[in-house]
Formats: sequence, structure tokens, C-alpha cells
Amino acid sequence: MSRQFRAVSIRQLRALAALAETGSITAAANKLHLTQPAVTLQLRNLQSLADIPLIQRRSDGMQLTDAGLEVLALCDRIEAAITACETSLDMIAGKTAGRISIGAVSTAKYFVPFAISGFLKRHPKIDVRLSIGNRQEIGAALRGYELDIAIMGRPPVDLDVETHLIGDHPHVIIAPTAHRLARKQNIALAELAGETFLTREPGSGTRSLMEQLFGDAGIRPNIGMEMGSNETIKQAVIAGLGMALLSAHTVATELDERRLVILDVVGLPVVRQWFVVTRKDKVLLPPARAMLDFLEAEASHFLPRTDRRMRLTRPSTRGKRD
Repeated sequence: MSRQFRAVSIRQLRALAALAETGSITAAANKLHLTQPAVTLQLRNLQSLADIPLIQRRSDGMQLTDAGLEVLALCDRIEAAITACETSLDMIAGKTAGRISIGAVSTAKYFVPFAISGFLKRHPKIDVRLSIGNRQEIGAALRGYELDIAIMGRPPVDLDVETHLIGDHPHVIIAPTAHRLARKQNIALAELAGETFLTREPGSGTRSLMEQLFGDAGIRPNIGMEMGSNETIKQAVIAGLGMALLSAHTVATELDERRLVILDVVGLPVVRQWFVVTRKDKVLLPPARAMLDFLEAEASHFLPRTDRRMRLTRPSTRGKRD
């Protein structure tokens, strides 16, 4: 059977991928700009080569079996290899200096663009494509071979990856400057049990960290609202809708402008790390390798400086300065 499956074609694999994405033959045909009979034939021939069911019919459409998912993973790897080959051929032909696909969790958008800018000053002809998402979305993009490089705080545990440390990533609890606890020192975490917290959506690394922090202390925080971006949370905190646990790297401007304050909570900041992450089984072409080398050596220089800002927002210091 293994020798028979070697006859598989990219058209057959793309038909399976389109079916997995759309859930129906009709939608898959539309996506591929083919007729329904043509897609059906490709899938029938692919299943014949596999000699095992790849597709399961359900009342609400079609889904892949475990065997089908295995073949779909092969399709992802082949598509990634084709894209890499296209880039190599373009470089050989002198059409371009190459492309790099970078993914970053949303909290990293406060320094990653500056790092990319620093890289492009040295390599101005390279095309860098940056996508921003939460931790689950960036992890999914890594799994699908869509990214050369990912920048995140917690590398996926279910992928064989290489990680390169960038630097510390502190997390703090922020509140409006007029909050009753804004000037208090050594606040116990338990004192915040009755406060309203604004938080990111499930799947966000910041949300997971908050749940772990309060869970370890045996406290169930009062969640006021879930929001899809750090920017929205910051504005909501400024508006007095609650407080939030956020990366200190996301609030540097608001701290400088005295629109937010970091509460002096015992045990905080919680310090995690930033990492550059790559798949071990993904071949990095020269542009991506150059970017990886640059980030390993230089990315820490682009992290927002938080030590001075944290001192400025300590209640005692603020009292002297005010």
C-alpha cells in the first residue's frame, strides 16, 4: 500500500484540504474553481490510493477521519515546501531578496515592529510579512507551516520546536490613577478579590497567566468583561470599568502619561520570558535564517524599558514627585 500511495498527486491533496476547510464537495469545488465531479473524482482516487477511509459523512457535512487528518498534515508540509522552493527560485533568478513570514502574539506588537524595522535597515530588499494573533492562533499557524518564525511567551508543547530567549516579560496589575489602591504599598493579592477585572479572551497567554496567578492563591477573580485586545482593555481601565493583569510592555505610554498606575501588589510583577520559536522540521531559507540570527542577537534591545516606569508608579515615589 505504501508504494501505491506514492502515486498521490498535489491536486488530490488540495481537494482533501479544500474539503477539510469547507466541509462540503460543493464549497470545495468553488474554492478550487473546479466542478463538483472533478473534486469528487480527485477524492475518490486519493482514498483508493490510501486504501483506508479518509472522509466521514455527517448530517452537517463532511469531516476527515484520523487517517484523513494524517494526509492533510502531509498536504500542509508539501505546500510549505512548494512555497519555500518558489522563494528559492525567485532568489536564484534575482527577482527578489526573499520573503519571511513572522507571527507574533498580540502583546508582542509593542516591540516586534521595531525589531523588524531594525532588520530591514540592514536588509532592505527582504519582504517581511507579519501576522498578529493570540497564542492559539500563532500556534495553529506554526502547526500549518505558515510561519518561518514565531515570537511568543510560551512555545507550543505539542510541536518539536527550537526556542531562543529574547528577554524578560513582566506582567503587572494596572488600575486607573484615581483608584483607591493607587497609592497603597504592599497590597496583598487577596485584597483584590472583590475588584472587577477586565481580561482577554480564553486562549490568550495573558488570560492563562491571570487564571494561574489567582488560582495558585486560591482566589476567584470577579471577571467584568472579556475583550479581544490589550488596547481595548487599557482604555476600559482608564475609563474606570475595572483593573487588569497585563504585560508591562503594553502600558509604557499610558504610564508615562499618568493615565494608568501599576498597583504595588506583593509578588508582582510576574516575570515570564519572550522567545523566538521555529519548527525544527521547517527549513529556513537564507532570509529567514538572517532574521532568526538578528532576533537572537538584537531583539532584546527593542523590548520596552519597564524598570523606570514601575518605579515612577510606586505610590511612595509618586507622592514625592507630585
